[in-house]
Amino acid sequence: MKNLVYLVIVALVFVGCKNKEELKALSHSKKEIAKDSNQKINDFAIIIHGGAGTILKANMTPEMEADYKTTLEQAIRVGYDILKNGGNSLDAVQKTINVMEDSPLFNAGKGAVFTNAETNEHDASIMDGKTLNAGASAGTTNVKNPINLARAIMDNSPHVMLTGKGAETFGKEQGLEIVDPSYFFTQRRFDALQKIKETEKTEMDHDDKISFYDPFIKDSKFGTVGCVALDKNGNIAAGTSTGGMTNKRWGRVGDSPIIGAGTYANNMTCGVSSTGWGEYFIRGMVAYDISALMEYKGLTLKEATHEVIQNKLTAMGGTGGIVSLDKNGNMVAEFNTEGMYRATMNDKGELTIGIYKQ
Repeated sequence: MKNLVYLVIVALVFVGCKNKEELKALSHSKKEIAKDSNQKINDFAIIIHGGAGTILKANMTPEMEADYKTTLEQAIRVGYDILKNGGNSLDAVQKTINVMEDSPLFNAGKGAVFTNAETNEHDASIMDGKTLNAGASAGTTNVKNPINLARAIMDNSPHVMLTGKGAETFGKEQGLEIVDPSYFFTQRRFDALQKIKETEKTEMDHDDKISFYDPFIKDSKFGTVGCVALDKNGNIAAGTSTGGMTNKRWGRVGDSPIIGAGTYANNMTCGVSSTGWGEYFIRGMVAYDISALMEYKGLTLKEATHEVIQNKLTAMGGTGGIVSLDKNGNMVAEFNTEGMYRATMNDKGELTIGIYKQ
């Protein structure tokens, strides 16, 4: 009997030691995973988007695809060069977005869509992840580069958002380039508005989820441009600029100038720029929600962006996407549509450009 008791005790001690070793190994494994997730991937990095939506290769001509890719590359290289040479992330974001605002390909600046009143109204925002300072403008009609206005509001005023005529007056006082509203006229955007009016379709058609009709793509897609950058000093910045919805009325403002919805940046977590059906991005505070999931639940950038875009936003009925990067230089382009114009560059100078869902 004593021998039996002795054997049982020895067995229990052995199993206990084994379990302790397994627990120790598991704990070590978790620490290694946590360590890996906090490792610096890039000393600096930049990611951009030019809108998301029903973008199908079958509807895109080779020439138009080449034009989009060329402009995306031109834009991101401007920001990359700033970062590579030790410049700050805010400048990289602003100058990169300028290139897309000056292109008629994208629904921002020169390529902005038309309102129901056949005018162009611009929204933009920018945020500094180091200080959490931010600037935004909405409903402007004569400021050539709306992202520059957002930056000026952030840097040179006590406010976060200015709208309409007041924002335009501030922009003029700041020495920003003011243009005649006719500068923003493009025939294809004007024709798109007429097409919608003729068919009595509006941008609030909840069945088709139209944001604007692009005749080159021959389908609806959401149009906005945005950029997120991480500089060598570890500072994150994000910015977004848009012409809003075709055929919009009553001074409608979407998510692009709303801090936390269309744009957010925080050095502790990540930077985000959104594109999509703005009303849903506002309701879900999409950009901030991604950062919050990282800060409070410890999710990785990939986990947080997937949860917000593929689960929470989709469950609400919202469509669109985001580009984002975290404090370690990880980059993610997440969208629940058929495509999103996007590009990334890392600290090694490696460039990726995407249009369709892959």
